[in-house]
Amino acid sequence: MSRPRIVIVGAGFAGYRAARTLSRQTRGRAHITLLNPTDYFLYVPLLPQVAAGVLEPRRVTVSLSDTLPDVRLVLGEADRIDLDGRTLHYTGPEGDGGTLSYDRLVLAAGSVNKLLPIPGVAEHAHGFRGLPEALYLRDHVTRQVELAAAAEDPKTCAARCTFVVVGAGYTGTEVAAHGQMFTDAQVRKHPLRQGLRPRWILLDVAPRVLPEMDGKLSATADRVLRQRGVDVRMGTSVKEATPDGVVLTDGEFVETRTLVWCVGVRPDPLVESLGLPMEKGRLLVDPNLQVPGRPELFACGDVAAVPDLEKPGSYTPMTAQHAWRHGKVAAENVAASLGLGGARKPYRHRDLGFVVDLGGAKAAANPLGVALSGVPAGAVTRGYHLAAMPGNRVRVAADWLLDAVLPRQAVQLGLVRSWSVPLDTSSPEVARVPGGPGTRREVSARSGPGAAVEADTHDGGTGTGPGKGRAGDEPAKGQPGSGVTLSGSGAAERRSETELAKGRPAGEPAGTWPADEPAKGPLGGSQSRSGPADEPAEGQPGGESARNQPGGEPARNQPGGEPARNQPAPAPRPPDDQPPPGPDIAPGPVKRSDPPDDSAKGDS
Repeated sequence: MSRPRIVIVGAGFAGYRAARTLSRQTRGRAHITLLNPTDYFLYVPLLPQVAAGVLEPRRVTVSLSDTLPDVRLVLGEADRIDLDGRTLHYTGPEGDGGTLSYDRLVLAAGSVNKLLPIPGVAEHAHGFRGLPEALYLRDHVTRQVELAAAAEDPKTCAARCTFVVVGAGYTGTEVAAHGQMFTDAQVRKHPLRQGLRPRWILLDVAPRVLPEMDGKLSATADRVLRQRGVDVRMGTSVKEATPDGVVLTDGEFVETRTLVWCVGVRPDPLVESLGLPMEKGRLLVDPNLQVPGRPELFACGDVAAVPDLEKPGSYTPMTAQHAWRHGKVAAENVAASLGLGGARKPYRHRDLGFVVDLGGAKAAANPLGVALSGVPAGAVTRGYHLAAMPGNRVRVAADWLLDAVLPRQAVQLGLVRSWSVPLDTSSPEVARVPGGPGTRREVSARSGPGAAVEADTHDGGTGTGPGKGRAGDEPAKGQPGSGVTLSGSGAAERRSETELAKGRPAGEPAGTWPADEPAKGPLGGSQSRSGPADEPAEGQPGGESARNQPGGEPARNQPGGEPARNQPAPAPRPPDDQPPPGPDIAPGPVKRSDPPDDSAKGDS
């Protein structure tokens, strides 16, 4: 008798827990396949510490192959599900497609950035949903402080050292708290001109910080943030984002080069294509986490609207605490439906409290309803994270110890560029790479708050073809993107400076429009906004022509000293603010965190 086939989509908190639980329950009596864009589980609650230089990136990633030895890992993104045929179609990281057949399907695809109809946000902001965005923010903040320290103009210095975070929930509060400590440490080593200090602004339309928590913990977090120097503005948000800053809802214009979007999340759009009953973008399931009328289909985590039996008429919120528990219950019910486990059971939960890391020894926590602050809260928070992580505990603890006794290394690695982490994407766990599957080529061409200006390549890179759209737009999952237009010689066609200027504001000269990143140094990119434009490197568009190329120095041994004719010019090295063609890079899925439940203990 053949073994049943179980396919799990997504390896976030829900998917990872489901795969681990099923592996233990079935004991080799079922084929378990886990489909995920990356080969690791990402422990998102510690992501702000990665952005602030406390933890190294690999500390918050747990290898799927090492920790799930009896589960088959398939790298890819689901793009179509045939419910009647019980097949799932996916696209791999290199563009190759595949099909998985199943007897039971568990959807745990997670969530993506939540966008609001605010002008300029999609173009000039970055989210904080995955490892690529954390690495980008770490480099970007470091670069802005370094450029500010070298700037002659006090106005430019102040703009570069102003960082705006929208959303005072768990993520936004932690990013602002850690960010202020990180930049203050940099300035102590390299003081800014005019005695300026980095300025972090935390915005939210809610009346208080951390509105999900009780008033005592909210007041604690607010007090810590203000004491640290964070400009907390409740009842205020962004009305418009521009390359030079943001317009607030109270009418104030804040000059900044950094806009971090932590407003919230929405379910992965994959579930919308199923044509099944939905609840605010989430797939409706019964208390057993099974889709009504589809005995083979289960859903858990952020994509599932799970009835809250503790609060009849409502659904469990989209938090990591619930996603982790969903995964366990869904796995047990899948095994029971196949006759490989006990009886099915509904999902019930008990709120064990929440923790918020505010950096250093400061935190806000209410384990089992007991409100804590200061050092005790910090100890509880870090103890929770070590207990909840399914791996890397010793490495994380070692990094915390080193951070307590050694200064942080504030350096730019240049691994993730602005254009590779657009805010509007259906796959926040994957860094966008030109030429990769399901991506649209985007170019960073300004020094505004962290966004990319799209370089459309449908008509040779002029930005006027039928595929032109706003930065961050991308095809549906699994569908080929615009990629990079190739010439007959196989070299990627690059846009000229004149063509690049078409994506810039009217009247702005192409040669002086500031870019997001410096042109020289480890990160590449463009010059400071206040200074003159650096001269392009030889052989690049707008710079001195390379030898033996049309328009450059005549090729030697040619009659009359004219350039060689009818010879294809070698492809110029792309400018640093343009993405070179290459394969996809896939950093991982994301979720938020709350304290562990009883079932988590002993499983880690």
